[in-house]
Amino acid sequence: MLMTDNLLSQEEIDSLLKGENAAAQSDDENQFLNEMERDAIGEFGNISFGSSATALSSLLNQKVEITTPNVSIVPKHELANEFPDPYVAIEVVYTEGLSGSSLLVIEQKDAAIIADLMIGGDGSNPDDLGEIQLSAVQEAMNQMMGSASTSMSTVLNKKIDISPPRLELLNVKEGEGTEALPDEELLVKVSFRLTIGNLIDSSIMQLLPIDFAKQLVSELINQANQTDDQKQNEPALDESVRVESEAPSNSAKSSKVEKSPTVEVKPVEFSSFDEGRTQAFEANNLEMLLDIPLNVTVELGRTKRSIKQILELSTGSIIELDKLAGEPVDIFVNSKKVARGEVVVIDENFGVRVTDILSQADRLLKLQ
Repeated sequence: MLMTDNLLSQEEIDSLLKGENAAAQSDDENQFLNEMERDAIGEFGNISFGSSATALSSLLNQKVEITTPNVSIVPKHELANEFPDPYVAIEVVYTEGLSGSSLLVIEQKDAAIIADLMIGGDGSNPDDLGEIQLSAVQEAMNQMMGSASTSMSTVLNKKIDISPPRLELLNVKEGEGTEALPDEELLVKVSFRLTIGNLIDSSIMQLLPIDFAKQLVSELINQANQTDDQKQNEPALDESVRVESEAPSNSAKSSKVEKSPTVEVKPVEFSSFDEGRTQAFEANNLEMLLDIPLNVTVELGRTKRSIKQILELSTGSIIELDKLAGEPVDIFVNSKKVARGEVVVIDENFGVRVTDILSQADRLLKLQ
């Protein structure tokens, strides 16, 4: 009689095999990036793409969230499995502060929605990715990565700059756009969840060569160590000041033979500044600045237009501004508003008659 109580079912066997494969894959990844390095890359992505979400939200006028980074190692020959659908790849080359490049990858259907929002649509029925749509996506990615590089500059405490992102349509299965992929055989994939309003709930991925990913980790660790060193030095300085300040009192208590020299101590007396002298001093300082040229600009009005509407402009097009006919115009000095006025014509030239102006003190503050 056979005993079957201790036998494993096929489902249990499959589960064990999957667990062993996952453990083996984790061990392989640890050979190239340990757990601390993967956490550092994920945190780096969190910080940089957090600001990118804010920039994209302003562009699209939609709530944008980029969250939950997942860091993994992907062999280049397995990218067809990682990216089964048609994608849009945006190559970003770092020109200052870092040496390397990364590839931002989003699905084409998500890129089409972003493009539709950029050119004035509502994203519900986007057109295929044509030249205008690709230009709109490229501008959106440019704004995102520019914001990300600014955040990286803050984290690393040095200037990080990038070249304008280059966009490629990517279909790995069909071999299209694969020249945009990094040359290295092993790549680091940082995957984020991307949500844009109720229109997109998908993933946005970043591909990095392992060497460049390790460079990011090294920069982040060095900056953290410098910050720790500064914090450690601060208490030491405070302690030395405290000991030096206490030394005279201790020696005075313990020594009965030597007498400290007599020091005359008087309260600090500040010279009075009467109003007349202060005004004369300020007048002299102001006279030194009177010959500096400043740009004076009169703003007739403003308006906002989508990229689609800008591209449709032609000779004879009329752009309606936000000011009514006869309404006062704004006068700016070095891009700072200092007065308002009305438009007049002097011979054959336009001019502006000042009707409302800030005080001299307020104007000086505006020019700072």
